Amino acid sequence: MELFFQTSLTFPVVLFSFLLCAVFLYWLIAAMGIFEIDALDGDVSLDGEGIELEGLAGLLMKLGLGGVPVTLVLSLLIFFAWVACYLIEMFVLRYIAFGWLRYPLGLLAIGLALVPAVPVTAALCRPLRSLFQKSQSTTRKSVLGQTAVVRSGRVTLQHGEVTLEDGGAGLILRVRADKSCGFKRGDRVVLLEYLEAEHAYRVVSEDEFNGL
Repeated sequence: MELFFQTSLTFPVVLFSFLLCAVFLYWLIAAMGIFEIDALDGDVSLDGEGIELEGLAGLLMKLGLGGVPVTLVLSLLIFFAWVACYLIEMFVLRYIAFGWLRYPLGLLAIGLALVPAVPVTAALCRPLRSLFQKSQSTTRKSVLGQTAVVRSGRVTLQHGEVTLEDGGAGLILRVRADKSCGFKRGDRVVLLEYLEAEHAYRVVSEDEFNGL
């Protein structure tokens, strides 16, 4: 166990260890709904007008990592890169990297760790792609007009999340509304329209939807 922690905190593995901790923290926060983090989410997908090739989403599409939520892709990519970098440190670098030589070889190891991480992540994402697309299509049609509960601290035109009871574990959906509506955690809202460009739903208050 001591060797495990020592290796995990040794350059270059420590860089991926830090990212892995950040991933764990992200999913913990997402599960608890403490902060508004939906801006970090989204998916890399094909829309009706072609491939979205801007920024990170475009890069992931080119690597064959599209069609699933970006956060899931990055989580898997970081995990497998950490595993590869850990093995490189354990079986190679610890025997040959001394003094200043550790840093250039460490940077090389970081790049090499991504080589197996990308195809492994792509292979895992491939069967998930159709599941997410089918699930999203079904969800978009079935949730409109239903009442959900705000789980984020606020809802604006850029941020917001709600929880929708579906008879199972429940759905967490991204929503949008004008800040002047003043929606806060615990408010009941109705999903009125799906905003394709933002992968989110426009919501109104339950009272407004019922004409009260």
